[in-house]
Amino acid sequence: MRKAIGKILKIGTLVSTWGLIAMVLLQIICRFSWFETPSWTEEASRILFIYAISFASGLALKSSNYYVALDAFYNMFNPKFKAVLDKSIPVVIFILFAVFAFYAIRFVSLGMIEKSPSMGFNMGISFCSMFIIGATLCYYAWHKIVKAYKKKSA
Repeated sequence: MRKAIGKILKIGTLVSTWGLIAMVLLQIICRFSWFETPSWTEEASRILFIYAISFASGLALKSSNYYVALDAFYNMFNPKFKAVLDKSIPVVIFILFAVFAFYAIRFVSLGMIEKSPSMGFNMGISFCSMFIIGATLCYYAWHKIVKAYKKKSA
């Protein structure tokens, strides 16, 4: 299951990133040619960018913490405090993004009645990216919690 989720997130990241690149190239080509730039390309590129970030956020937590860390500050602490931090940070991430994901579901349901201004699709589709961020960060934070507490018992 973990490999399948990772694969889905990788594919989602790649598809949305390549879609974003295609939209930006379309805008550039249209601006420097006699073609008129379609009105929906700016909104599409914005949504594709948001989805690229939402799919990649869980992968960044999964893969050796690709998020910014203050190692110089962290290395000043003694080993006992570092151990406490290593166990508590994933718990805080899990709690924060569990609340985030819960309220994202409400936000998506509110967006179901709205329509996109230039593309005309349901805004719940766009807002779903927030739930993806919350759910994937919770999923990978949970795995880090389990791993951190298994180390102690082993």
